[in-house]
Amino acid sequence: MAVRTGAEFIENLRTAPRDVQVHGERLRSGIADHPAFRSLVRSYARLYDLQHEPALRDIMTYPSPTSGEPVGVSFLMPQTREDLEKRSRMIKVWADHSFGMLGRTADYLNAAVMAMAGAADWFAAADRRFGENIRKYYEYIRENDLLLTHTLINPQANRSQGPSGQADPYLAARIVRETDRGIVIRGARMLATLGPIADEIMVFPSTLLKARPEDAPYSYAFAIPCDTPGLRFICRESFDYGRGTFDHPLGSRFDENDAVVIFDDVEVPYERCFMIGHPELCNALYSETTAVVHMTHQVVVKNIAKTEFILGLVSLLTDAIQIERFQHVQEKIAEVIIALEFLRSALRRAEVDAAPNRWGVMTPAWPPLNAARNWYPKIYPRFVEIIKQLGASGLMQIPTEADVFGDARDDVERYMQAATLGGVERVKLFRLAWDVAISAFGNRQALYEYFFFGDPVRMAGALVNSYDRKPYMERVREFLAGDGW
Repeated sequence: MAVRTGAEFIENLRTAPRDVQVHGERLRSGIADHPAFRSLVRSYARLYDLQHEPALRDIMTYPSPTSGEPVGVSFLMPQTREDLEKRSRMIKVWADHSFGMLGRTADYLNAAVMAMAGAADWFAAADRRFGENIRKYYEYIRENDLLLTHTLINPQANRSQGPSGQADPYLAARIVRETDRGIVIRGARMLATLGPIADEIMVFPSTLLKARPEDAPYSYAFAIPCDTPGLRFICRESFDYGRGTFDHPLGSRFDENDAVVIFDDVEVPYERCFMIGHPELCNALYSETTAVVHMTHQVVVKNIAKTEFILGLVSLLTDAIQIERFQHVQEKIAEVIIALEFLRSALRRAEVDAAPNRWGVMTPAWPPLNAARNWYPKIYPRFVEIIKQLGASGLMQIPTEADVFGDARDDVERYMQAATLGGVERVKLFRLAWDVAISAFGNRQALYEYFFFGDPVRMAGALVNSYDRKPYMERVREFLAGDGW
């Protein structure tokens, strides 16, 4: 099967069963047309359709090594630096389509599965079947162009204890028992972004497992279809309020619903398991397979698209009300420009300095990507702050579409005009800025970016502990010793 179309994606969601709780309703089917998901589904469908546009075909697809049919470049296992650059171009097309506001497009987890399949021998070291399983799973999702969600953190309860130390041993999803067919999972996991509209869910191991016998039941990695019996999703409130693209230009298109996933004794076949037990291996899964590097490669490209959008938005805003001549405004615009160029530089260095990993997969250089993923959670909230400071009171007095095109139309045109825009056009621009910086959708984006890869403090600690500082320390020691001076 080749890359699928948006229509095929929508039709599959219409017919596939689900168990989804949202807004007080329990849905068993019809996800594609439910108000909480309808617009998002169509935004994702457009991404799939981009793979079929003649002008983009060579960017978005490549011949399957299995069938020869066109499959998504996000599945390409890179062998050269040119392959990595090809992946970047494909990722950028999808990211540009949503201005980087879709954080879990299919290319993110496709990169992870690709890297894991390339490191299949690492899984096989625990059990020969695991290596074969990850290879087959990679081929399966590639050939069927599937959309994955994932979950890798446990419910927040007693944060001072690990999963085995909770009052309820089945609060965090754990292995209940093994059968002749597979493992049985009971409990909950967070945070399955876009889970209700995905084809499959990958349940990754937490990276905080203790290598103790009591933690073994919480140590696993597997993937199952989202319609597996016993699998349920409880969704947060949708930020698409059904008011259309004028009032909520981003939230009405790109709200990726987040969900808690509940496993009611879900049976996972052995052929879908990539790791069972082995807490120490689970903790090392992302780094040893270099999955985290390829995932971060996708994220940095996405963040470039998002920062380009922020720069364009801020520039239109300052031009509209003619404030760009003020030096403090220029300083704020410069912050966004500098951020954009730093991200581009990190991406470029990561690709130029790429090298094969121990499994032979061409892998971007990790230090610049790691630095970028540690930095962006701090800079994106600053973008939001800049928009608020530049928009000021203009972000607090924005009428809705019903007023703009209703009896108040003349007043809007007269009293809400900008130096370079009529009243209606100014309202449209400021509603977009509001949806980035103030709305529920915008605030979720800021929180999402801040915790994208986990706790920033813990990430910073991991960066410090993994970064090779010895050469720089030695240079300082040599200077202190006076050698050569």
